[in-house]
Amino acid sequence: MTQEELFKSLIAHAKEYGFIFQSSEVYDGLSAVYDYGQLGVELKNNIKKYWWDAMVRLNENIVGIDSAIFMHPKIWEASGHVGAFNDPLIDNKDSKKRYRADVLLEDYIAKLEEKIEKEVEKGKKKFGESFDEVQFRATNPNVLRNRVKADEVTTKMNDALNSADLEAVRQLIIDCEIACPVSGSRNWTEVRQFNLMFSTQMGSVSEDAGTIYLRPETAQGIFVNFLNVQKTGRMKIPFGIAQIGKAFRNEIVARQFIFRMREFEQMEMQFFVRPGEEIAWFEKWKEARLKWHLALGLGESKYRFHNHEKLAHYANAAADIEFEFPFGFKELEGIHSRTDFDLSQHQKFSGKKMQYFDPETNENYVPYVVETSIGLDRTFLAIYASSYCEEKLENGEDRVVLRLPAFLAPVKLAVLPLVKKDGLPEFARKIMGDLKYDVNCQYDEKDSIGKRYRRQDAIGTPFCITIDHQSLTDNTVTIRYRDSMEQERVSVENLRAIVEEKVSMRKVLEQI
Repeated sequence: MTQEELFKSLIAHAKEYGFIFQSSEVYDGLSAVYDYGQLGVELKNNIKKYWWDAMVRLNENIVGIDSAIFMHPKIWEASGHVGAFNDPLIDNKDSKKRYRADVLLEDYIAKLEEKIEKEVEKGKKKFGESFDEVQFRATNPNVLRNRVKADEVTTKMNDALNSADLEAVRQLIIDCEIACPVSGSRNWTEVRQFNLMFSTQMGSVSEDAGTIYLRPETAQGIFVNFLNVQKTGRMKIPFGIAQIGKAFRNEIVARQFIFRMREFEQMEMQFFVRPGEEIAWFEKWKEARLKWHLALGLGESKYRFHNHEKLAHYANAAADIEFEFPFGFKELEGIHSRTDFDLSQHQKFSGKKMQYFDPETNENYVPYVVETSIGLDRTFLAIYASSYCEEKLENGEDRVVLRLPAFLAPVKLAVLPLVKKDGLPEFARKIMGDLKYDVNCQYDEKDSIGKRYRRQDAIGTPFCITIDHQSLTDNTVTIRYRDSMEQERVSVENLRAIVEEKVSMRKVLEQI
């Protein structure tokens, strides 16, 4: 199965089992907008809790807020979003389809990277145990040719985008002979900038209404509340403010399921530090955030850092944590040293001082900021895609299993009476009634026990307990483990301890 086929399968699986639905589906859907179903919202909330506890509960100098989606329009002027929050768009004259110019180039670069990896795989098969991958990458002519081309296009693209040279972007698309995926032609228009913010009107009547925006990021709500939090919380530098919230971007070319949407959720933390100490904190947060990801157990090889060579005008350091999605390595989280740009801008536009008095140095200054920003929906997709597995069992049966980290699973425990008679449902309901206060349980008595196991495998339930006739005599049940499918007989009295120990978030948090 190719990665593209696998991706289509997991999208279908997400709908079939109540994780993610197309928004407004009964009206033929709304493009690039999705609803989280009954199991999806449980997994999403568990991811939020994991991030929030790691940020706020484990750090005495980090607190959380929940700022409004609607904010004063001058905030977006100060942040630069009104004037410069744009995507470069290009149209194909034959298909009439519109594309993000930078995405076309990124896809071209990704194809070159794929060619490199295919050459490496061929080398591994050819030379076996004697294969030296480092030497192969440094000497193989096909690898070197594609490496040089990928690096050259990346450099030219970054230079053109950073200097807002739209003609250079278009020329690079032409030079790379990039064709429209629909028409196959290279008949491109000029590249134009398109602002990504959604605007609306606020006011009682249209004549008096003023233009405001749906926030395109959650960070600005933190910056404008910097002094409120610092003073009311008696916070001392360094300290952080965390927030989870919705953001909105009018993505013209939204794609790849929930990877790029028009309505999405961010988990951000802005860490305020003394000027001159920001780079040390930047490196610390890079390390801390990678540990958070690795503790999920999805595999260290799935992650890599991408350090920005070309920086935004307000930053003096930036790096992305990239994850290997089914469609390649893409940005999952950004760590940025934003200097004092944000607070200084809001000080300038609002006319209010955004300074901190440092009792240790006896001076006033505008703090510098180190930002960690992660997409909740992308994290959901990373976990879901890495957990989805189609396997062939020894008896020839096929099994679809969602190997979610147990502490994140929507349902932790399924309670299954073997038959719907002889007092087994009543016994099962009693267990269910006792355990549901501690973990999310699901009761199921429909179909054969084998089919019920398969249903629980497909939604990622780590444990199933089966109540049979023996349970009535010795107060024991059979517990089945999702990943190994092994079963063991345990006492009902020990159930809570067994399950809680295996689904504990604390054990994972202790790793970071």
